[in-house]
Amino acid sequence: MTAEALTILQAAGAERIEHPGGTLLAHLQRVSALLASWGARPALVSAGLCHAFYGTDGFPVALLDLGRRAELVEAIGVEAEALVYFYASCDRKASYQGLTDDRGTFVDRFTGARMHPSLETRRDFAELTAANELDIAAVSPEVRTRYGADLRDLLTRWRPLLSEPAWAHCRSVLGQADRTKPHLAVERDRS
Repeated sequence: MTAEALTILQAAGAERIEHPGGTLLAHLQRVSALLASWGARPALVSAGLCHAFYGTDGFPVALLDLGRRAELVEAIGVEAEALVYFYASCDRKASYQGLTDDRGTFVDRFTGARMHPSLETRRDFAELTAANELDIAAVSPEVRTRYGADLRDLLTRWRPLLSEPAWAHCRSVLGQADRTKPHLAVERDRS
């Protein structure tokens, strides 16, 4: 976590935005810490801290306009900011299903561009998504009850992209999801 990123987050009011488990700032810090505990490289840990800067398909609150990407690059570096943009740009409905497939299409919700991201990019995206979603599920029994089965299904499909620590954390937080509950659109409702 860089001091510059925290400064931008505070200036954007992240500590005043409600989020499961407290505030958006607290969530972002937990996601970053979770990635670090899984052994993620520094750029991915920084991306975890900043993953909601441009809003997401499931959390439309943007802390920084896309026209100001250079400010985030200054704070966390080119690689980490590119991960933040990639995460924020995901059209979840169009992209989640094919993420494990080398030829799966990823759709940028900002530009409409369709691409086939590299294996490393897909792994980073899956790891960041897992940290984000599992943090929310861990702090919110309501979210875990409502979306736990869908989240476990999603992360099970993405298992080939996840690190061993991420997969272990998934099993720890979600256990055996209740398969009798109807599946809901987990891809749409959270950052």
